[in-house]
Amino acid sequence: MTDSAAHSTSASAQAVPDDLIQVGHITGAYGLRGGVRVTPYSMDADALLSVKTWWIDKPSLRAVQMRNAKYHSGDVTATLVDVNDREAAEALKGATVQVSRSDFPELPEDEYYWTDLIGLDTVNLQGEALGKVSDMMHNGAQSILRITPVPDPNAAPDAKAPERLVPFVDQYVKTVDLQAKVITLDWGLDY
Repeated sequence: MTDSAAHSTSASAQAVPDDLIQVGHITGAYGLRGGVRVTPYSMDADALLSVKTWWIDKPSLRAVQMRNAKYHSGDVTATLVDVNDREAAEALKGATVQVSRSDFPELPEDEYYWTDLIGLDTVNLQGEALGKVSDMMHNGAQSILRITPVPDPNAAPDAKAPERLVPFVDQYVKTVDLQAKVITLDWGLDY
């Protein structure tokens, strides 16, 4: 298929990518001409602001083309192709917005999307396993790795090790190897 033929294919006929990431949800209409208000799941919302094909799940998962988007009062406001009035925009309230991970904007070196860090193993400088990144959160000053510890085979069956919360800052994060799926931290087992 040529590039021109690919562009003429309708969004609704697109195959669903297997790398969709939820980046926000529609909280309602914005304005009278079909704009939507989206609460982003990220502090910077790069994907919402720049990726032109969004996947929304209302009434069922489908591709929509984003015309334009901007930050507005902590949310993202956007206009979508074929959503032309307030009633159509309100009908999308509650829909999740997903984008293909392969469409995310490139980041500068040593910056990472949270979705790429979740699931990585963590080790300390001594080579001891600390656990797996189960989630990320933001405390206002920096991002925080939430690490589910490696189960201790010598612990009681009902004993649960506490999760580790490690600031994602240079002081503690020494390397991130996405290929090997490992983050090396300056963090002791007893912290």
